[in-house]
Amino acid sequence: MKKNRKTFSKRNIGGMFKSCLAGLALTMAGSLTAAHAVEELEKDELKFGFIKLTDMAPLAVAYEKGFFEDEGLYVTIEPQANWKVLLDRVIDGELDGAHMLAGQPLGATIGFGTKADIITAFSMDLNGNAITVSNDIWAEMKPNIPKGADGKPVHPISATALKPVVDRYKSEGKPFNMGMVFPVSTHNYELRYWLAAGGIHPGYYSKTDITGQIDADALLSVTPPPQMPSTLEAGTIYGYCVGEPWNQQAVFKGIGVPVVTDYEIWKNNPEKVFGVSAEWAEKNPNTHKAVIKALIRAAQWLDANNDANRPEAVKILSQSEYVGADYDVIANSMTGTFEYEKGDKRDLPDFNVFYRYFATYPYYSDAIWYLTQMRRWGQITDEKSDQWFHDIAKKVYRPDIYLAAAKELLEEGKISKADMPWDTDGYREPQTHFIDNITFDGRTPNAYLEKFNIGLKGKDTVK
Repeated sequence: MKKNRKTFSKRNIGGMFKSCLAGLALTMAGSLTAAHAVEELEKDELKFGFIKLTDMAPLAVAYEKGFFEDEGLYVTIEPQANWKVLLDRVIDGELDGAHMLAGQPLGATIGFGTKADIITAFSMDLNGNAITVSNDIWAEMKPNIPKGADGKPVHPISATALKPVVDRYKSEGKPFNMGMVFPVSTHNYELRYWLAAGGIHPGYYSKTDITGQIDADALLSVTPPPQMPSTLEAGTIYGYCVGEPWNQQAVFKGIGVPVVTDYEIWKNNPEKVFGVSAEWAEKNPNTHKAVIKALIRAAQWLDANNDANRPEAVKILSQSEYVGADYDVIANSMTGTFEYEKGDKRDLPDFNVFYRYFATYPYYSDAIWYLTQMRRWGQITDEKSDQWFHDIAKKVYRPDIYLAAAKELLEEGKISKADMPWDTDGYREPQTHFIDNITFDGRTPNAYLEKFNIGLKGKDTVK
């Protein structure tokens, strides 16, 4: 039905629709306004990419609920093989934009991996990831974890519970392998953050070694999200950090245990963004703004009325053209709960956040946190001034475009004034909810880096 509706609206009645608008414009002022808005678009047929994760939901919802069409946009949404292919296709112009890792526009802009100017004017969600370990590793960790009065493990679980296991592997000369989805992914930085907070060194990058495994206690490598459970089951990796539904899939299959969510590592952390090339944005400013308007409305719908629409969202995402996992697997986290050890399901209403807490606003400080982690682990090889961090953040993150879209939605009565941080300077107040209790202030990135025992800072380099 999805494809039929799209084809019908674009091809079968495209000319008739425009003719009708022209005729109605003679008698209906509202239609005249709508026709004028459509005519101003530089491009109305668009192709967007995504990876099969539940946090691509704003794209699916904007399509399925007609929010793109409300803006005069006819959109095709395509799953991509992996994050590199997705980024390359945006750079090459095969895709007009995509669901991206928050670190991808930043990494591309500073030239880590592929060099390209990518921007974002929309943050797609907060939270949504977890770290899962195999059943065997969980059995070794469990004696090191405090238990509550109900006999269940006390959360959040620190990586100190994993450290004796990793130490044993090292003493026996065995590599302790873990998976993450991409070198500049949130998952890489969250996994590294959690490990380091527990005294486990996740390794460095250098100018000549981009494996990220220099001096590592745990060896992190890339595995595409949908392949995480099978790779864990095969014993190739002993744990991983990934988005949903691939942690809950491990629980359902009985092959692993999610031990900590990213909400517990960094409460309400920014996750994915919608990215476009800077060149595309410059050529298509009205189209870009229209896309952001549709995505804002989709995010609003996802969180409306205390997540009342989430069951419908899960039904959409379970379709094969989107995430394609079983309804129950996706619902396990999307509807406000999260299952850790089999049968240990707990309320976690903010595991997925799409709109509340100003989730969609592209904060400069969010960009700076990712840049600090790139510096901490050697992806940024040399010392940078605070001003450098601010300049890169402002080049890549574009709240000006976001607020222009939000202003139009406000004028149209589609959002409330209280929904947006109209007066912010782009920086969040210092954030304290990290698993290691270290405060992050995006205004002072180098001072933040100085707080860590494990990681590069100042003039540190890796040979």
